[in-house]
Amino acid sequence: MAVGKNKRLSKGKKGKGKKIVDPFTKKEWYDIKAPGNFSVRNCGKTPVTRTTGTKIASEMLKGRVFEVCLADLNKDEDQHYRKIKLQCEEVQGHSCLTQFYGLTFTTDKLRSMVKKWQSLIEAHVDVKTSDGYVMRLFCIGFTKKRPNQLKKTQLGHSDEQTQLLPKKGETVAGHRVEIEKACQGIYPMQNVHIRKVKMLKKPKFDLTKLLEAHGDSGPAAAAADTGDKVEVAADADPAARPDRGAVL
Repeated sequence: MAVGKNKRLSKGKKGKGKKIVDPFTKKEWYDIKAPGNFSVRNCGKTPVTRTTGTKIASEMLKGRVFEVCLADLNKDEDQHYRKIKLQCEEVQGHSCLTQFYGLTFTTDKLRSMVKKWQSLIEAHVDVKTSDGYVMRLFCIGFTKKRPNQLKKTQLGHSDEQTQLLPKKGETVAGHRVEIEKACQGIYPMQNVHIRKVKMLKKPKFDLTKLLEAHGDSGPAAAAADTGDKVEVAADADPAARPDRGAVL
């Protein structure tokens, strides 16, 4: 090889000495604030890149979906298998104001309910709330033994399952006890749950309604902010103090 032909030998290794920058040095943290119907309001933190040029941090946070355990939100360990989805709709200061976006069950809970000698029956229905939200509710349930039944299995026949589906669809928006009661005449049910809630359509964004849901404005917040009682000392009462201009 002729000397001077390989130009890479004199330059050294490519990319050597490149400074590695930690990406989190460009991030800032925001608090995740849950709606007012939960016991715990501050449920976590989320990072976002600082505002640079046309990339605004608050705009990048809007629409972000967070998944939080319901046991942490309500301080109730019996609800540990429910996961709530919250979507950021507004940013105020360093707080992300969120709204309900969906519900799911943990995988281990769903697997623990599936057992032998019983039938799994599922149904779903689309519901519309009074404030304009359209959601799809998924219900799950299992058959159980009738009173005084000697047969080992509790398998529902295909015609019975076909009759149960409309009953569960009609009452799926209600409480699990109502669903079990509606299906009792066809086949007794157990472990009935709303296993999933999926958001299909949301109304037009209204900041006032969002603040009311968080308790930051509206009549509920005005009634709650009554102020603290202030005790006035006896010497601070003008009637109890002597007139300094008077001659004693």
